[in-house]
Amino acid sequence: MNEVKCPNCGTVFQIDESIYESIVKQVRDKEFESALARQESVWKNEKESAVKLAEEKTGRSYLEKLSDKDRKITELEGKLHLRESEEKVRLQEAVGKKEAQLQQKEQEIVRLKSALGSKETEKELAVKEAISDREQKIADLNTALLTNRNKYETEKQSLKETFDEKLKLKDEQIAYYKDFKAKLSTKGIGESLEQHCADEFNKIRAAAFPHAYFGKDNDASGGTKGDFIFREQDESGTEIVSIMFEMKNEADETAVKHKNADFFKKLDKDRKEKNCEYAVLVTLLEPESDFYNQGIVDVSYEYPKMYVIRPQFFIPLITLLRNAGLKAVNANRELALVKAQNIDITNFEQSMKDFQDSFAVNVDRYHNNFETAIKQIDETISKLENVRDNLRKADNNLRIANDKAQKLTIKKLTRNNPTMKKKFEDLHNQ
Repeated sequence: MNEVKCPNCGTVFQIDESIYESIVKQVRDKEFESALARQESVWKNEKESAVKLAEEKTGRSYLEKLSDKDRKITELEGKLHLRESEEKVRLQEAVGKKEAQLQQKEQEIVRLKSALGSKETEKELAVKEAISDREQKIADLNTALLTNRNKYETEKQSLKETFDEKLKLKDEQIAYYKDFKAKLSTKGIGESLEQHCADEFNKIRAAAFPHAYFGKDNDASGGTKGDFIFREQDESGTEIVSIMFEMKNEADETAVKHKNADFFKKLDKDRKEKNCEYAVLVTLLEPESDFYNQGIVDVSYEYPKMYVIRPQFFIPLITLLRNAGLKAVNANRELALVKAQNIDITNFEQSMKDFQDSFAVNVDRYHNNFETAIKQIDETISKLENVRDNLRKADNNLRIANDKAQKLTIKKLTRNNPTMKKKFEDLHNQ
């Protein structure tokens, strides 16, 4: 299909290739004939202008020379009359000279006539040459136009043959598939699409998906099963992507035409039961639907992570989902690493906090014991100071007692005791 834009309203509409080629041919032929007519008109005007210009140039040159000669003849005749009236005596000589001059003039006239004839010949030749050049240019242009037209016709015929050949191949393919579908049962049609997808995957399995699993879903324990399951894991066993596939085809002659939406609910149920991340419906149903013919259709607005594709997008969709899964796995690894690093930092901070708390408890205990010890020391000091004061008081009393003892004499002791006084005197006398 080709797009054509209206130059007045700007509306873009599509037309068939054959109609488009017909319109292009009409426009080209019309433009070519119009251009040829305009060019022929220009050449005709240039030719007439060249002829007129050549005639005018040749005529003016001839008239100018003829007028100049007439003027000279008139001057000579005037001089002749003057000499005849002034020089009658020298008439014979003058006559002879005049005859000679007349002969010369006649020769000059003959030469001028010959020159005039030559100019007329040159004029005719110039006109003929100009006409010949124009005719040659017209012939060359006609030849070029004919060559271009023949080339255009050849290319047009070649394109037409190529298009007819492609159209013939398409018709043959359509006839083949119609015949193929007519020979298949409804089950066979569905199995042919499954086999097509399996063959397409197996073509690139070794190169693109060497570690992936792709096989039939044979587990119907949940009441239903899908057609194929695709799974791929990395070296560590982490699942990259998993897809539940359902293939749906339908014969053109089938009375009841199914819609793609009729299978969404079952496909979503199969995906959940088989623990697959994505669900994909590979379908040839609703072949005239522009919605499903646009390529990969995302229907996750109805069922999560579900896509509807035509068979030609089977491998591209697996590749897209697999690449997205790889990015997600790498992102999850980096996220787990960041979380582990954050956990290590958290553990380090918790250990530091525990140490700080334990150290603070020990510091508090030490501080309390220190305060108790200080208090006890203060109490001990207070007691020692009391003991010191008491000792000082005792020492002072001892000193006073000593002083009193030093001042004690027998005289003082016997002062009021005559008996003892007598004894001491006796002892002293002995």
